[in-house]
Amino acid sequence: QVQLVESGGGLVQAGGSLRLSCAVSKRTSSNYAMGWFRQAPGKEREFVAAISWSGASTRYTDSVKGRFTVSRDNAKNTVYLQMNSLKPEDTAVYYCARLPSGWGWTIESKYDCWGQGTQVTVSS
Repeated sequence: QVQLVESGGGLVQAGGSLRLSCAVSKRTSSNYAMGWFRQAPGKEREFVAAISWSGASTRYTDSVKGRFTVSRDNAKNTVYLQMNSLKPEDTAVYYCARLPSGWGWTIESKYDCWGQGTQVTVSS
């Protein structure tokens, strides 16, 4: 069974940076696109970023473009989310997920495996 484990969350001041990691338990992660979602208190979970299995293609929600970078190291079965210039509105629980199909990158229901989430809190 595939397991995804996020790490790297924490408390940071506005303008600071964090790098989230998502470790995938099985090597099959290299055959799938991967995505990052987040859920703020009282809000629905939303798409943040995604990356193709090769790493050649990425996609971001508008609010994080130019600030966040998604990457992956398939040899380490790990996906990363580098978050710079953090804002208080980035505060949320961040989840990584696996996308088994080649489409629907921004659609939560298209992802089949999810991590437990890591908390990111940005203070003003």
